[in-house]
Amino acid sequence: MSGKVGDRIIIESERVRQPDREGEILEVIEAEYGTRYRVRWDDGHESTVRPIAGSARIVSAAKARRRA
Repeated sequence: MSGKVGDRIIIESERVRQPDREGEILEVIEAEYGTRYRVRWDDGHESTVRPIAGSARIVSAAKARRRA
């Protein structure tokens, strides 16, 4: 999984009846132990995320604009 600045990241909820969390990638942080993303979530909060396989997906900025 690799994302770029401007792409959307969607983290699947682990709880019943709780929506997925979506946000915009603001920064890609490469390190020897993996890639992390600084994300501005749709609720306005920002955090750093290191997604694990199967829990997140990335939608390119171009596809995200077409969906909107």
